[in-house]
Amino acid sequence: MSTANPAMATTTPAPVSARRAVLRSETRLFLREPAALFWIVVFPTGLLTILGLIPSFREHTDDLGGRRVIDLYVPVSVLLAMIMAGIGAMPPVLTGYRERGILRRMSTTPVPPSALLTAQIALHGAAALGSAALAMAVGRIAFGVALPGQPVGYVLALLLSTMSVLTLGALLCALSRTTKASAAISSVVNIVMMFTAGVWIPVQSMPDTLRNIVRFSPFGAASEALDRAASGGWPGFTQLGVLALWTALVTLLATRLFRWE
Repeated sequence: MSTANPAMATTTPAPVSARRAVLRSETRLFLREPAALFWIVVFPTGLLTILGLIPSFREHTDDLGGRRVIDLYVPVSVLLAMIMAGIGAMPPVLTGYRERGILRRMSTTPVPPSALLTAQIALHGAAALGSAALAMAVGRIAFGVALPGQPVGYVLALLLSTMSVLTLGALLCALSRTTKASAAISSVVNIVMMFTAGVWIPVQSMPDTLRNIVRFSPFGAASEALDRAASGGWPGFTQLGVLALWTALVTLLATRLFRWE
């Protein structure tokens, strides 16, 4: 027993330190990408600011239950940040690493390629959550948008939404063999996800038939869950269930299809 413990003590910290080194390296590279930071952090809040400057968007309307259009666009901006991070930014990075053989070379070292994938998911997830906080702060300070009335439910919906989009991004990485293919697929998925998130038309303003279809998409469910929590109610179990189910299914597919080479 006394000889086994020292051996474990000398071998266990190595992978941990290696993963930390990968995370530090990827963080430096991520912060050197102004385009990715712009689309994830600046663009959603910038769009919210532009929409908030439209006078009619700051007026209370009976069609929205006495709320304003700008009130609906804060959760949309939050979701837009997630889409930009998980679908727009992350897949091209990982696909590029695979295309250049970086993942294959890592597999021959003590550092597992999964450390790189974990670092990328953590960085893009943190950027999306930071952008979400920025959008909420600007909405509150600049346009008087109320903070979530049900903060616990809002955080739960926010975390589930972030997990959903990051697993979807991992699936896109699994399906794309080249950066060109990744960019093409991501562009199409981006448009679809933006629509279901309510970027073009808030989900709450869609016709009933279309809204009933959209609410079973990951971002349609996320939009309604965040809107309910922002209004002070608990997110519907249907919306949370849809998010959890999408996350589980996409994770399973991404795990089965993902290749390091």
